[in-house]
Amino acid sequence: MAESLALDGSRVLVTGGAGFIGSNFVHHLLRRFPSCHVVVLDALTYAGRRENLGALSDRSLTFVHGDIRDAADVAKAMAGCDYVLNFAAESHVDRSIEAPGDFIQTDVYGVFVLCEEARRRNVRRFLQVSTDEVYGEVLEGHATEEWPLVPRSPYAASKAGGDRLAHAYFATYDLPAVVTRCSNNYGPRQYPEKLIPLFVTNAIEGEPLPVYGTGLNTRDWIHVEDHCAALTELLRHPGIEGETFNIGAGHELDVLTITDTILRLLGRPRTLIRHVEDRPGHDRRYALDVSKLERLAGWRPQIAFEDGIRRTVEWYRENEAWWRPIKQGEFRAYYERMYGQRKVLKEVRA
Repeated sequence: MAESLALDGSRVLVTGGAGFIGSNFVHHLLRRFPSCHVVVLDALTYAGRRENLGALSDRSLTFVHGDIRDAADVAKAMAGCDYVLNFAAESHVDRSIEAPGDFIQTDVYGVFVLCEEARRRNVRRFLQVSTDEVYGEVLEGHATEEWPLVPRSPYAASKAGGDRLAHAYFATYDLPAVVTRCSNNYGPRQYPEKLIPLFVTNAIEGEPLPVYGTGLNTRDWIHVEDHCAALTELLRHPGIEGETFNIGAGHELDVLTITDTILRLLGRPRTLIRHVEDRPGHDRRYALDVSKLERLAGWRPQIAFEDGIRRTVEWYRENEAWWRPIKQGEFRAYYERMYGQRKVLKEVRA
């Protein structure tokens, strides 16, 4: 078997590295390979926060404030890099319904700019982080990597475009690209527009928890640390260029179960639940077959959902100084647009 690609002493570009998954990956990679040097390229839009990277030293981290859609920014950040991981994306379905053009620009055109520079620089690996949402609804069974792509939201369609563009650069230009499609992530430093941090922080504040429709839409939930561990294995595994890998945890839970778990952990009443008018095109179920990754790398998730969600709730409870300022200003205006006028279908009684 061929040796793993060497990460020790390498220079790794992480785009979107000040966001939720990207920043957690940076911390994970430097814990495991402290001799790496990470370059973070981030536009610091609403969900990117420089403080997510903590107090990492200049010996380990270079931060570049820039946009993956800008070829000059990308060239500056990628100079001297051996590996590229693209986390940079517009990523919230609700926002993609409101402003789909932003998603096409970042999630498709931005990937094109990165691929162009990566092939010019002959990087050792280009890892495009995609999503299970490209498969669309999976009402029965579990989607394999060969499943047809049937995205049903502008977000999912834009990610499918970037996903296939990276693969096209492998097929056409021999760019050593690998594509990953992961299920729903949760954990520390997640911007509170997403379900778990929104419901945790709302519950702490005693605010209603807006559950779309029946709340029976199901997702597979993976702790971000497990996702980061899988990505690290795929970054260094030899001979997988041009391949696609599903990443998931097998923790398939519906929104109501997640909601009840959060309320139980925080000791809050179910009367905070508000069933509200559903969003358009809301996929009922996603589910992944992750056996390809397990066979290849022996990777399996290590964090059980009950443990991961408890740790996540505690992080938000202990880090109110991180999220309380976020939930003002732009976020407050967004929240009112998304939920303020949405019809309440049912309130949970005591």
